Amino acid sequence: MDRSNRTSPPVGFILLGLSAHPKLEKTFFVLILLTYLVILLGNGVLILVTILDSRLHTPMYFFLGSLSFLDICYTTSSVPLILDSFLTPRKTISFSACFGQMFLSFAMGATECVLLGTMAFDRYVAICNPLRYPEVMSKAVYVPMAAGSWAAGSTSAMVQTSLAMQLPFCGNNVINHFTCEILAVLKLACADISINIISMAMANVIFLGIPVLFIFFSYVFIIATILKIPSGEGRKKAFSTCSAHLTIVVIFYGTILFMYGKPKSKDPLGADKQDLADKLTSLFYGVVTPMLNPIIYSLRNKDVKAAVRNLVTQKRFTW
Repeated sequence: MDRSNRTSPPVGFILLGLSAHPKLEKTFFVLILLTYLVILLGNGVLILVTILDSRLHTPMYFFLGSLSFLDICYTTSSVPLILDSFLTPRKTISFSACFGQMFLSFAMGATECVLLGTMAFDRYVAICNPLRYPEVMSKAVYVPMAAGSWAAGSTSAMVQTSLAMQLPFCGNNVINHFTCEILAVLKLACADISINIISMAMANVIFLGIPVLFIFFSYVFIIATILKIPSGEGRKKAFSTCSAHLTIVVIFYGTILFMYGKPKSKDPLGADKQDLADKLTSLFYGVVTPMLNPIIYSLRNKDVKAAVRNLVTQKRFTW
């Protein structure tokens, strides 16, 4: 067979989404739209209060503001496409737009993995070495840490996206997903994807394995230090400063492990149900988790709640 006929890239891809379940599309359109608006509002307010309230000008809240901005970018890179797929059966997306969306989603996901690790380090220093905290977590340190998280995530996404773009695509161009998720796209390649799989495995070790281990050992030391505090009130206060971050870590990595760690069904009927479950889980990971972040930090952090109340009060008097 002439290789030139096989390696020409497709004009575009077709996103299958939930077209096999049309009754769910309208319901999920409303739910995802409302969730997206909550994400923009909640994370936008968090960014605003961390900038305007001088009491929140600390490394912890700088990282929180970065996380909120990251969540807005992450959802904006995929949610409009998801909403459009609910309205347009078998949504078509161009080759370049598909890989552009893939890059943005991958970059934001990898960045969040690293950023959660840096936030764990911040909590470790604050609780285990409080006297050295101002020195260790100075502005000259925490700003480059946050910038490094973005740089590392973007670099990894560039590598993975570039490797995927070099693959030949022929025949079936239907992506069985809401977006151009990299694993769903790789299934359409008509060539050996061993290099892609190895590269992604290395990225998983760097951006999933290492941060998880780092967070785990950080909290081992944090919990050990908290347990040594003599007063119950002191222990409660110390744990409250990191409980929100720990909750977000459990939700974030728990969803990832559920998505990629569960066994695949070999039964065709079971595979169809699993396919739907995978798509709904990816929606939870991509939409619900970013919505929960500002809610968790608002409910579990007195400083954030006070800053939000002050902001609302100021706006009320302004009006």
